[in-house]
Amino acid sequence: MASLWAILHDPNMQWIFLSCTLLGLSSGVIGCFSYLRKQSLMGDTLAHAALPGICIAFMLTGTKSLPLFLLGAGIAGIAATFGIGFITRHSRIKHDAAMGIVLSSFFGLGIVLLTIIQHGSYGNQAGLDKFLFGQAAAMVASDVATMAIVCLLLVSVCVVLFKQFKLISFDPGFARGMGLPVSLLEQLLMLLMVIAVVVGIQAVGVILVAALIITPAVSARYWTHRLGAMVAVSGLFGAISGAVGTVISSTAANLPTGPLTVLAATAVFIASVLFGTQKGLVAKRIIQLRVKRRLAEATPIPEHRVQETAKKEAAL
Repeated sequence: MASLWAILHDPNMQWIFLSCTLLGLSSGVIGCFSYLRKQSLMGDTLAHAALPGICIAFMLTGTKSLPLFLLGAGIAGIAATFGIGFITRHSRIKHDAAMGIVLSSFFGLGIVLLTIIQHGSYGNQAGLDKFLFGQAAAMVASDVATMAIVCLLLVSVCVVLFKQFKLISFDPGFARGMGLPVSLLEQLLMLLMVIAVVVGIQAVGVILVAALIITPAVSARYWTHRLGAMVAVSGLFGAISGAVGTVISSTAANLPTGPLTVLAATAVFIASVLFGTQKGLVAKRIIQLRVKRRLAEATPIPEHRVQETAKKEAAL
């Protein structure tokens, strides 16, 4: 405990701890709306599509600057979303297949550009491949400040437009009937997801950042049926995952922060599947036992009828 306290008093570790915690918080909040709109694969697509944007930004400027990388990755993510829309509108290809096509194409292009950079005449390309798996320890104070500002902006926008995002997630037709600009709100939500993916690449990497967006949201679904509570719980789970991953990675040398953060989120997901109060396996089993005991005490009913009633009540 003393060594852990000493680690957290390190100024560099405090910056990384803060940035990963805020990253988990904002990713969890944005991920709820993506999960409810059945666009879980979109986060993975945008993450892989960001790699060529990062490479092109470096090739044009020759500098490794997080704001420039964010700009390049954001433009690439927006291009990927338009590509998915173009494929689905002008062909019979389904949305999930279109996302798979765009994901593989952009990521393949990114790997080619990354190889060209590594074998080219660029003088400071060392470490650029760390964006594949993330390297939180390489962040400097300016990078952390940029991430903190962007993450707080994402959460603030979701809080201000919570009712609008709620309507377009559950019933876009009703929202359109109320006069809401559904298309604009959907594009804004997609832009927020692009920003969340891009800002998390530095810490988690393009391969794992999608897990940090979706896993906390899915975990929160096992604890509540209310969207407001789900968003709050998802943000909390994401923040805990970022904090735990940072602390564990600091306890030993050569432990990557990004993968440990994702593993922490996975551990939260497993605990939610088992012990969630709404859909957890243990909670369902307890409800079934209570129903069977209540029915057995009330009147003698055939065993198969008791089991059917218990299953119906547990499914509600």
